[in-house]
Amino acid sequence: MTRIDAHQHFWRFDPVRDAWITSDMVRIRRDFLPPDLEPELRASGMDGCVAVQADQSEDETRFLLDLAHRHDFVRGIVGWVNLLSSDLDSSLARLSQDPLLKGVRHIAQAEADDFLGRNDVIDGIARLRDFGLAFDVLVYERQLPAAIDLAERLPDQPLVLDHLGKPRIREGLLEPWATHLRELGRHGNVWCKVSGMVTEADWKSWRDTDLRPYLDVAFEAFGSGRLMFGSDWPVCLLAGPYGQVSTVVEQYSQGLAGDERNALFGGNASRFYSLDEKAGT
Repeated sequence: MTRIDAHQHFWRFDPVRDAWITSDMVRIRRDFLPPDLEPELRASGMDGCVAVQADQSEDETRFLLDLAHRHDFVRGIVGWVNLLSSDLDSSLARLSQDPLLKGVRHIAQAEADDFLGRNDVIDGIARLRDFGLAFDVLVYERQLPAAIDLAERLPDQPLVLDHLGKPRIREGLLEPWATHLRELGRHGNVWCKVSGMVTEADWKSWRDTDLRPYLDVAFEAFGSGRLMFGSDWPVCLLAGPYGQVSTVVEQYSQGLAGDERNALFGGNASRFYSLDEKAGT
């Protein structure tokens, strides 16, 4: 079985462009590129990864595609396009000629809470399906109702929720996140990444037991067939090394059947993003 990390990032650090990496995030205020990640993947038994955009520009998309073509273990990328542009179709037609572009993400967590429910945004996301592209949903817990609206209005568009919708782990709160996650999970076109948990917990003092209730809800909402492991490296380094992050999910998954573990750690990501299509590129 091919084991895939379904969510990580690369960047050449720019303090102006990457202003979201604040002074208290000193561990990640530097370049992170494929040679930095590859030994971490190998040490955790991973065969490949999906690189996800961190900057909202087409330059970022081209940067990630270039890395994917130069490093075989980068199986696909989730880039960015301007979903509100009058030239959206032209951009998608141009970028989707590269088979390693598997999806698009917009940093909706930085937008108004109703952003994903806006008609113009939904119209833009609706165009992705014609180009064979998925959409990564990045929201805070309070924005999950708009994500549910999006799923209801675009039932044929493949969507994947990043970081479990960012539950309030640090505060130990399950609601209203759990209710929203179960509702989102009722939509068969929505999948979910088991990623980003440690940075929603207390960076310095989190324990595995802090995360288990949120994993329980995620598995209840999506089942083992629509969940995929993601490290969120290098952002995860704020709260723990790659191996620790992957081990938490590995240990939790010991209660699953072998085929369910295989799905969580690669099979689902390969199906959702059509990663096998990298062969021969």
